[in-house]
Amino acid sequence: MPGSENKLQNTSTIQSVGIINALRRGTVPSEGLERLAVGIEREEQVLADQIRYVSAGRSDLKCIHGDFGSGKTFFVSRALEIARSDGFATAHVVLSQNTQLHKLASLYRAIAGSIRTDTHTPGLKSIIDSWIYGIEERLIGSCGDEDEEVLATHTAEEIERFLMQISEENSGLAAAVRTYYHAANRGDFTIAGAALGWISGEDTVGRTFKKEAGVRGGVDEGSALRFLKGLTRIIHQAGYRGLAVACDETETIQALSRPLRERGYVNLRQIVDAVDRNEWPGTLFLVTGTPSFFEGPKGIRSLPPLYDRIQTIRSEDDDGFSNPLQTQIILPRFDEKRLEAVATRVIQIYSEAYGEVDRSRINLRFIRAMTDRITFRFGGRIDVVPRIFLREFVDILDKCALHDAYDPLEKYRFEGAGIPDVKEEERAVMEIEW
Repeated sequence: MPGSENKLQNTSTIQSVGIINALRRGTVPSEGLERLAVGIEREEQVLADQIRYVSAGRSDLKCIHGDFGSGKTFFVSRALEIARSDGFATAHVVLSQNTQLHKLASLYRAIAGSIRTDTHTPGLKSIIDSWIYGIEERLIGSCGDEDEEVLATHTAEEIERFLMQISEENSGLAAAVRTYYHAANRGDFTIAGAALGWISGEDTVGRTFKKEAGVRGGVDEGSALRFLKGLTRIIHQAGYRGLAVACDETETIQALSRPLRERGYVNLRQIVDAVDRNEWPGTLFLVTGTPSFFEGPKGIRSLPPLYDRIQTIRSEDDDGFSNPLQTQIILPRFDEKRLEAVATRVIQIYSEAYGEVDRSRINLRFIRAMTDRITFRFGGRIDVVPRIFLREFVDILDKCALHDAYDPLEKYRFEGAGIPDVKEEERAVMEIEW
């Protein structure tokens, strides 16, 4: 039964509960996405190969091109999950009014603030601590039984040697990391926290930290990409194979004024060119967008040098054979077959989370009837309903688990106007009843 505590006995079960909880909220789960992935095996393999290429000290960029409902956010989240399993740190940035391509400082701040590793500890702090700990462990192995004072001296010298490399590009970042190390060593967690905040791009860090570190200002438009490059170096030194950054929902830039759009596209071109020059070894950028972003008049077509760099070869008559090896992976729209396959996966996950699902009530006949009832309100379009379908489907699974007398085939009705969090794109094709 949903909510039962005695079933939470192993990691897999806990993960299953987490997946179902996310689907209840209509969001992409934070882990276990391979258990939901259907019909994207070829694209996953291409990205896995690309991640291995980047881990060899290269930089690369991939665009994820898909219409609304094609699963761009799910796919890019799955890509980051693959990267973490391969030893990468990752960052997932959803572009919005506050975080946009034309604001490199805010973009850097969002990247630094969303860094994840394969653990659940705060990403940036964990990475810097791992780097320092790794230095100490290597020195303990080579210095033997020397006392703590000697070890601390050697550690500081080793850290300084590395920070000298970063100082050549960004002296402020090097000074902040140095200040963090010394503050943490003496137990001054206020200064240590301020140092992490400053490294993350926060613009409200107090004067005490800045005075000790000898820095002024913070991350700005001119220094943001240098900060990212230095941060990637620290991530690599901490033992990670690289950094994978996803910039999601880039199509939101089209709502901005022309000067801001153009500035954003110039920034994106700058990133693409830096990747081609391998200025960020060990860094993979993933950029998602709708067809209007890649091909529309307010999209990247308005900056031909950028469009030339990331456009794909597409024939007027689609031959039905996709090529995810191009700069853009073009995701296919969701169809009935894929939706049924995902529903089957959700049943399996729900069974592990809460106990076996009653297959006499939740079967293929009901899944198809439910699909028809939902898509009827969306002009028959399956491609725009996966998120809504899964949210409703989990609710049906809950009711079947809680009530033996509940018959979903008889009782289920799709009340489209009453569902929470209907997105603008979903509402645009919804047929409203008056």
